[in-house]
Amino acid sequence: MIANLFLSSIHRYLALPGVLMVTMLLGACGTNYPSVPQTERFDPTDYNYVIGPGDNIEIFVWGQPELTGNSIVRPDGKVTTRLVEDMQASGRTPTELAREIEETYSLYVRDPIVSVIVRGFVGVPEQQVSVIGEATSPRTVPYSQYMTLLDLMVAVGGMTEFAAGNRSVLVRVEDGQYRSYGLRLDDLLKDGDISANMALRPGDIVIITESWF
Repeated sequence: MIANLFLSSIHRYLALPGVLMVTMLLGACGTNYPSVPQTERFDPTDYNYVIGPGDNIEIFVWGQPELTGNSIVRPDGKVTTRLVEDMQASGRTPTELAREIEETYSLYVRDPIVSVIVRGFVGVPEQQVSVIGEATSPRTVPYSQYMTLLDLMVAVGGMTEFAAGNRSVLVRVEDGQYRSYGLRLDDLLKDGDISANMALRPGDIVIITESWF
């Protein structure tokens, strides 16, 4: 099951034009991509978490314990609450969803006060970061504010012995276009060179290449 999800994730990313081009170039020669500009390496990201399929959310209705409960956001992005079926949750912030639930519940409850609390995070693809290639545990993880490249590598267990860390690439969407930047993962993880660390952004993809010798 997990293997199938990972393979489908890779296929989805390889279908993106920018990732496909980077992958083809990596297979043909060594990387020669520019580094992320120094002025952008730790730029703060304006970020509000958006609920995605698979998230575990608690819908708390003040003074109405019978209406309070947990829900899992379905693959279609909807949830079923105690009063309403098929409410769209994916793509909304917890606050936006809470306000919509209040509006809907006001048909049944006088002046409802609702809070939406996310207990298990998955998020939408646009707010995830992914590692493919020679990572110990390549996968997609939810982006968290101030997440760095080092944080991501810890989450995936580092690199395999076959990785060419300093030939790895970051694929990022900027101004609606895919851009590729070189990474120095060997310097960061093996030599402890903290200058090779950098801030990540939602939607980033890290491709760890395989060493040829």
